[in-house]
Amino acid sequence: MKIDFANLKFSYLEHKEKIDEAIASTISSTSFIMGQSVYEFEDALAKFSGAKYAISCSSGTDALLLAMMALGIKPGDEVITTPFTFIATAETIAFLGAKPVFVDINEQTYNIDVSRIEEKITKNTKAILPVSLYGQISDMEAINKIALKYSLPVIEDGAQSFGATYKGKRSCNVSAIGTTSFFPAKPLGCFGDGGALFTSDEYLADKMKSMRIHGQTKRYHHKYIGMGGRLDTLQSAILNVKLKHFKKDISRRQKAANHYTELLKDKFITPIISEDSSSVWAQYSIRVSSRDIIQLALKEKGIPTAIHYPLPLHLQECFKYLGYKKGDFPISELISKEILSLPMNPYIQANEIEFVCNELIALT
Repeated sequence: MKIDFANLKFSYLEHKEKIDEAIASTISSTSFIMGQSVYEFEDALAKFSGAKYAISCSSGTDALLLAMMALGIKPGDEVITTPFTFIATAETIAFLGAKPVFVDINEQTYNIDVSRIEEKITKNTKAILPVSLYGQISDMEAINKIALKYSLPVIEDGAQSFGATYKGKRSCNVSAIGTTSFFPAKPLGCFGDGGALFTSDEYLADKMKSMRIHGQTKRYHHKYIGMGGRLDTLQSAILNVKLKHFKKDISRRQKAANHYTELLKDKFITPIISEDSSSVWAQYSIRVSSRDIIQLALKEKGIPTAIHYPLPLHLQECFKYLGYKKGDFPISELISKEILSLPMNPYIQANEIEFVCNELIALT
């Protein structure tokens, strides 16, 4: 048996007719930039998330940049975030000349350890940027409480969690600004790059809309320094189709995750989801010892795996200038040595999950 890790082909084939129609319609219209599908998609996103405004953009990375630009993050500022995430989270902070200030993670959820945030706040702190890793939202109530105490905005990096819930609210609608990604392998993925920002603040929404089009308020009139950060009409048309079926995909992912957990919980450290939360299972990640040996053995059986992430950001060469060293964030460093992501997508079958789990258990 050969397992597909993300199964992007099925993601297309299931809605092929409608997607092909949407693509053909966009090409026929020749409205490739900021066409009608973009606005329709933004309206649908806002409705789905519960946020008042949704602003589509060119990628999840650009969404983070636009959020911080709108908040006026500048050189010398500090932004508190986690070292256990994809590099874009901290990379965008550094790109603006600000300093990423890392806080270690919670060993159960792998999200930022809220109890350690306040001690890292200084006069230079300008924002808190938690990541909703693997599909589960961070403890936003506690984070927002700290942020309110110090008059700081919170940006949720929801690149992996769009569609998840926290205390009755959806990801990207639990802080001042939420961002997400529509990279193809994400729970809601397009056929290229794409992202979005969410807010219920009209001023921030208008500013981010302007900044994604070079700070333009009307044609060739520029109020802000911005960027070329629009989402293509073609990608919006595709996402419009997929969003209509997204709740079903989330349900399928949850069913797959439940099956994995039932089979693996007695042998491995499996994901823990907070009682007041739900996950969209961007990844299903377990912890294993002798990971390299296990990963190679699974590969030989036709089972693909991934490591999200093998080296925490504070130990990456590009962040050497920050002065962190090995041992500074022991939980992140421990998890990075043990974490292993298994095949997860809405189309994985029960017998495939059982095959993966049986092979894993046989290796222990």
